[in-house]
Amino acid sequence: MRIKMPDSETGIHLDFVPMVDTLFNLLIFFLLATTIKQAEREMQIALPHAAAATPISIAMREFVINVDEQGRIFLVGRQVTGEELDKLVRDAVAANPEQKVTVRGDRNTAYSNVVTVLDICKNAGIQEPYLDTVLER
Repeated sequence: MRIKMPDSETGIHLDFVPMVDTLFNLLIFFLLATTIKQAEREMQIALPHAAAATPISIAMREFVINVDEQGRIFLVGRQVTGEELDKLVRDAVAANPEQKVTVRGDRNTAYSNVVTVLDICKNAGIQEPYLDTVLER
């Protein structure tokens, strides 16, 4: 004689707990990963517009130098003088000859302030400092 199983036990049971755990871990990972390397780019710099701007990939050891509207120079979120910047860039080039530097100058600063930073970078041994802009829309 066949014994009939109740309907509640014959259906397929899916366990969603492992999937929810995995999605939660992925969410935490992406939230943390997107905020770790943003210290240099968090300054409120009004970048100039360019017609042919392209995104620059951020290298692991890239320096991002910000020049604000008053002409002050910031590296890794702290204000530095031209002499300090020169020493820091020279030390970085000595450790890594392929050192990448991005200069982000506020669109309202005197261009001479940006040129000063670019000159410091070139004199310290940076072959091609990048000048960051935003794409004009």
